[in-house]
Amino acid sequence: MTVALMWEARAVAGRGEELLAWAGEQELAPAPLRRQTFRAPQDRVLVITWWDAPYDAPGLPELPEPGGELVTRPVHRWRFEQV
Repeated sequence: MTVALMWEARAVAGRGEELLAWAGEQELAPAPLRRQTFRAPQDRVLVITWWDAPYDAPGLPELPEPGGELVTRPVHRWRFEQV
């Protein structure tokens, strides 16, 4: 089964490029099957990782919360299974 983890954060106004770079520097161990990064208006960044694991698999690595004053709110996280 494949599970996808979604991580979405909104940067402080004008710091979207910094958040995008920060997200790209975060390594996950082990590495996911696939990883894609997206950006959207309002300095938002979305990272989706795919794993060969069941939906409720514990311990899958996820991107952390960005430190400091980089984001305007806590990170949103979702988990989906492939159908």
